[in-house]
This record gives sequence, structure tokens and C-alpha cells, in this order.
Amino acid sequence: QVQLVESGGGLVQPGGSLSLSCAASGSIVITGDMGWYSQAPGKQRELVATITRGSATTYADSVKGRFTISRDNAKNIVYLQMNSLKPEDTAVYYCKAEQRWTHAIYWGQGTQVTVSS
Repeated sequence: QVQLVESGGGLVQPGGSLSLSCAASGSIVITGDMGWYSQAPGKQRELVATITRGSATTYADSVKGRFTISRDNAKNIVYLQMNSLKPEDTAVYYCKAEQRWTHAIYWGQGTQVTVSS
């Protein structure tokens, strides 16, 4: 059973920074993409950033230049460095991981990020 465990959320003032991490537990190698999604109250979950095993990245337009996604393949961990945070970044952030060959998809439990003065 694969579990994704997120950490690093919290409350930060506008313009501040937060770093999220997500670790896959169990004896498994994540062979596909990993990524972060956000869901604000009353809205659908949407893509924030993804990263392939080869470190190719994609970002939502709203976070380009502010957020950086990275991963450690040996440890099955994906990170999200969030800088210049805005109130509209407030949401629950979910980690996602995929297996390349079986197409299995795993989600984390979510971590709250609140940007407010």
C-alpha cells in the first residue's frame, strides 16, 4: 500500500515563502510523474506543477516564476518551493504520484496553505 505524506503547509504573510514536501512510503519506486495540485474552497482541484522522473517540469501560469518543483528519485520525495506568495494561493495543496507502466495514481491527504496578513 503506497501512501503519500505531505508536510510543510501553514500560515504565511503575503510575499512570504513556504516549502512543501511529499514522501511516498512503502517499498516502491515512483516511476512516473509527481506533482502538486491545489484546491481552494468552492473550487475544483487544479494543477500547480508537475515533474517527470527526468526532471522535466510544467507549471500553472499563475505560479510561473514564483514556485519551483523538484524531486528526489532515490527517496521518492517531491518538493514545492513557494515564493512571493499571494492571498489567492490560499488552498489545500495535494501531492500526486503516478506509476508509468501500471498507470496507478496516488494522492496525498493534503496540506493547508494560508496566505494572509
